[in-house]
Amino acid sequence: MKKLTSLIVTILLISSLALMGCGKQSANTSGQQKNEKAATEKVTYPLTINPEIPSDQKILSTGPNGETATPAATLQLSEEDVKKIKEGNYKAAISMHYAGNDFSTAIINGVKDTFEKMGIEVVAVTDAQFKPEKQISDIETIMAKKPDVIVSLPVDPVATAPAFKKAAEAGVKLIFMDSVPKGFQAGKDYVSVVSSDNYGNGIYAGEVMGEALKGKGKIGVIFHDVDFFVNNQRKEAFETTIKEKYPNIKIAVSGGIITPNDAEKVASGMLARNPDLDGIFAIWDVPAEGTLAAARTAGKNDLVITTVDLGTNVALQIASGGNVKGLGAQLPYENGAAQALVAGYSLLGKQLDPFYVVPAMKVTQENVLKVWKMAYRQDAPEVIQNAAK
Repeated sequence: MKKLTSLIVTILLISSLALMGCGKQSANTSGQQKNEKAATEKVTYPLTINPEIPSDQKILSTGPNGETATPAATLQLSEEDVKKIKEGNYKAAISMHYAGNDFSTAIINGVKDTFEKMGIEVVAVTDAQFKPEKQISDIETIMAKKPDVIVSLPVDPVATAPAFKKAAEAGVKLIFMDSVPKGFQAGKDYVSVVSSDNYGNGIYAGEVMGEALKGKGKIGVIFHDVDFFVNNQRKEAFETTIKEKYPNIKIAVSGGIITPNDAEKVASGMLARNPDLDGIFAIWDVPAEGTLAAARTAGKNDLVITTVDLGTNVALQIASGGNVKGLGAQLPYENGAAQALVAGYSLLGKQLDPFYVVPAMKVTQENVLKVWKMAYRQDAPEVIQNAAK
């Protein structure tokens, strides 16, 4: 009897874990399918980011050390360039700060697809789970595979710096996304940084909030209480937009999070102390999901939520007219493609600028499907398409 009971419990546990994983695995599955498709697609030259991305948008972000942004569309490799890279039989690794959301999945796909077109073998993809000590261990594991290139987003610019320094001293070319280890110099300790126009994303999130509240109300801000310059720029841009464009909207309360799992608790505290809040800005889409859960628990069904990053759950909210009214979207696949292109430039010894940026996109119910396709290079999931109808 005990054995039978144990077997039943085991089966139920496995089934529940499988169900829980379905939502998060959907993006991974589509990514795998896309990678298989990319392998059979004919490469067009010059190899660059998606030429359909608007090129006339003003980029407002600056780099981690105040660098002027260079449009990522200027990164272009010819057929001859790619041929030379293939002859090098290079290896690369990807060290993510976190790989459990649509944004990270798309970046990884963009890097891997573009490396594949360049004949560069990806020997490792790691997930630090927002833990500096895990990323330090990941880098040690990666170094054992002797990569020529590491593409990474440092979890903590200070704590991870020694590990990245050791990789740089071993001759590995480091390409960073969004953040740079403390004390590192472009062209010396690392090749370059690729990011989105995060200041622009913050502006868009502010505009959506202002428009949804018709220019008046009380709001809260959930920020990332870690020194990530891109998240700092989003917060600054959002708050500046509200203060300058919507003077009758008051930022009544702010709360910081260390990991996205903290957001529901922080949002619940905000709503308990300020039950008259009309809206909350959450620093990226996963904390926005926690904010949504807190709003539902508090019975705040009319709370307006804006954020940055077009993940599946917030996209579904936007498409269906839910609490999340819109956001500023990064184009993560193109970020990944640009990071791989920077790596290609460095392997060829080509001149590079210290900071490359992919434009931001404003997302509302009217254009959510269009921006999704631009962000991920594939149509939105059917559930989002149906909601948009």
